[in-house]
Amino acid sequence: MAIEGKSEIAAGPIRYGMVGGGQGAFIGGVHRIAARLDGEFLLVAGALSSDPSRARASAAELGLDPERSYASFEEMARAEAARPDGIEAVSIVTPNHMHYPAAKAFLEAGIHVICDKPLTSTLKDARDLAALARSSGRLFVLTHNYTGYPMIRQAREMVRSGLLGDLRLVQAEYAQDWLSEDLEASGQKQAAWRTDPAKSGAGGATGDIGTHAFNLARFVSGLTLDSLSADLSAFVAGRRVDDNAHVMLRFRPEGDAPAAKGILWASQVAPGNENALKLRVYGSRGGLEWAQEDPNYLWFTPLGEPKRLITRNGAGAGEAAGRVSRVPGGHPEGYLEGFATIYAEAARAIRAARLSAAPLDPAVSYPGIDDGLEGVAFVAACVDSSANNAAWTPLDI
Repeated sequence: MAIEGKSEIAAGPIRYGMVGGGQGAFIGGVHRIAARLDGEFLLVAGALSSDPSRARASAAELGLDPERSYASFEEMARAEAARPDGIEAVSIVTPNHMHYPAAKAFLEAGIHVICDKPLTSTLKDARDLAALARSSGRLFVLTHNYTGYPMIRQAREMVRSGLLGDLRLVQAEYAQDWLSEDLEASGQKQAAWRTDPAKSGAGGATGDIGTHAFNLARFVSGLTLDSLSADLSAFVAGRRVDDNAHVMLRFRPEGDAPAAKGILWASQVAPGNENALKLRVYGSRGGLEWAQEDPNYLWFTPLGEPKRLITRNGAGAGEAAGRVSRVPGGHPEGYLEGFATIYAEAARAIRAARLSAAPLDPAVSYPGIDDGLEGVAFVAACVDSSANNAAWTPLDI
């Protein structure tokens, strides 16, 4: 594995706990795989379900000490903070509306937080949590996992180095088809909470996958959003949140160059699409194209020249991609490895925090509290814009 520096700073696995992610949950299992892939984390505690019996059964399946299986995250935060061998970090993998109270409890207990996206279900909660995270002295990591893909790191570095020239256009899209019918009416767990505004927040597809597309566009381009114009739709009859979003983006000017423009499409009602996250970035000197379902390939087209294929760990790939790549070129890496990169970067930061004077490698990069706040503000602006006939709406952070 190309990721280095595991043992130099404060050796020993990072003890972590999990809130949510019990029996029947999808994303909790993904987080657990990601956390253990590089051998950096050890799961020792959990409040794995709001149902105490399910929480106990889930803990038993994972081999947790029954004394460290908690009935609530509040109890877990208090008890673990008081233990000499208590958790150093917590993974929060609940539905969106529980992110804020759980993260708040652990930050106040002095425990680092790794949280699934979006940050919170409301902009007020996001602002409050951001203020707390900044004042707490604890790390806050948001698992926008697609920023962990090696070729996304490659694309970001190419933009930063000026290979594309002045950026002009950014196009991001994330299309799925799994909510093309009224799946929530069947009681399907993942559909039920994602289409309930009390749990998901005001954004449906916008919050669930649109935030991923927006974060990816920001991560690679480095551009700052100024305002947007959004047209949100709920095509499935009776659905209370959007299942399709068309969003025009205006970015702030960079230097003397004209302000870049963008388009974002997020849909969960597009038959034939599974997890079709794509990003295109075009500048005055060239363009980049990347697709999540073929993540080891990055297409680069210098202006006036043939399109070039850059492969992970292949010719043309640089250090930014190499440091987060685990296997030789030609062997595919994807979703789980991208997720694991976020955990690996978090581990570096936590190890540095163990020794407060230890410097953090400037190459370390992970989405944090500011990215989370911006993502929730993006959802709020989309909802406001669409409610006002797609009026241009500033990002109100």
